[in-house]
Amino acid sequence: MAVELAGVVAVPGAPAPGTLPQIVFSGRSNVGKSSLINRFLGRTRKPVARVSATPGKTQQINFYRVQAEAAGGRKREFYVVDLPGYGFARVPESVRAAWRPLIERYLSGTRHIAGVVQLVDIRHEPTPDDRRMLEYLAALRLPVLVALTKADKLGASMRAARRAELAAALRLPVDQLVAFSAVTGEGRAELLGGVDALLAEPVR
Repeated sequence: MAVELAGVVAVPGAPAPGTLPQIVFSGRSNVGKSSLINRFLGRTRKPVARVSATPGKTQQINFYRVQAEAAGGRKREFYVVDLPGYGFARVPESVRAAWRPLIERYLSGTRHIAGVVQLVDIRHEPTPDDRRMLEYLAALRLPVLVALTKADKLGASMRAARRAELAAALRLPVDQLVAFSAVTGEGRAELLGGVDALLAEPVR
């Protein structure tokens, strides 16, 4: 994949430039979103998303313009959109308070969202914030894939069991959830396939 940083949005509701479809990555601030995005884009040696030991590093909406080859040799061009992490973050309360309207205005006001990849830690139950975000996305009728991060922390049999348990907890089909490891790359091919399917559908 060829990736470039298209710009950082500081103004609430500002869309990415142009009319390319957008794949949005959303999740709690300590769920491993930046690491997942870098692995998803194949940029583990030269990361584009900033990874920090301090949750809440992403404080604006970041857009990455991606050119990729899909199945059958077809070309895909789209934006990966990195939302600020919600929930726990070591940033001032005033900054956290500004994230919610920023995220809501973007999600409700952008016409080119092809789908959302919602991140949930495979080791834990979905947080109230996770559930609220999924409910909000459902209300907006946005297609969603759930990436279960940090899958390398569990054994293979436990990963399969947790995937089924979390699908039931979220009331989603199990094939809508992908166990993913930014360390090993497990789940990357499955997530790429899911994103390709989202991009093949007409954007709302």
